[in-house]
Amino acid sequence: MFTHLNRAQPYALALFRIVIGFLFACHGAASLFGVLGGAHGGGTVPVGTWPGWYAALIQFVGGILVAVGFGTRIAAFISSGSMAYAYFKVHQPESLFPLQNGGEASAIFCWCFLLLVFTGPGAVAVDRLFSSRTPTADREHDAHGKARAVSV
Repeated sequence: MFTHLNRAQPYALALFRIVIGFLFACHGAASLFGVLGGAHGGGTVPVGTWPGWYAALIQFVGGILVAVGFGTRIAAFISSGSMAYAYFKVHQPESLFPLQNGGEASAIFCWCFLLLVFTGPGAVAVDRLFSSRTPTADREHDAHGKARAVSV
């Protein structure tokens, strides 16, 4: 039963990456361009202000890069760090727990992007165009000589 799930893993990971990247880019677009309700319920973040404008730029660009799977691990690493900074600098001083300090989104994005740093982009990604490996061809053998899939 798990064999079918294991074969679908690279595609499920790609779907996860696309959704997380899209949602992150939407946060950045709201702050940079005032779309989707704008920053904090309306408007935009003034250009060049620290850290809001730079965070929004990382959200927008990083989200797009992660969603399309281009430079995924680097973009995810920077995005994860940005969300860790947001959590500890903005939310955590208010209260210890994310539910109390409003930092749930920052914490979840941080961990989602950190996961992508270690797993890679999955099956459907621009990164795959520049790699000679494919998700089904990435195999390594276990101690018993059986082939097992490996994520890149």
